[in-house]
Amino acid sequence: MQAIDTATTPGLARAVGPWALVLVFTLLSGVGDAFGFIHASRVWHADRFMWAAALKSALSFQAGALMMWMALRYLIKLGVIAAETQTMLWFAVTILGVAVLSGKFLQWERIAQFLGAAVLGGIFVLMLRTGA
Repeated sequence: MQAIDTATTPGLARAVGPWALVLVFTLLSGVGDAFGFIHASRVWHADRFMWAAALKSALSFQAGALMMWMALRYLIKLGVIAAETQTMLWFAVTILGVAVLSGKFLQWERIAQFLGAAVLGGIFVLMLRTGA
């Protein structure tokens, strides 16, 4: 990992730390994209296109993308430049967001909850092994 150039680091990043900003922006990105996927699942109802759900989905994805771009600013400053690592981080947060925000995760069978946690754990291990 490279050292952060404090001369080019904005005041907020110096105050709370770049990892905190990565966490906040990645969580916001995951929540935005999770809502985008949840609303996308409602775009077709009774073989009719639901414009309100499509608009909510598109706006949620757009908000998620904007937040990911902000997270990437600080990930890159921290030396996390591999697109694979950046994507795994986003994926983990987004899939967790869909599971929780849909309200159905607690209704899953225990084995499904365990497998979901194992997949997220596997993503975390991959991130560590790829140098994130």
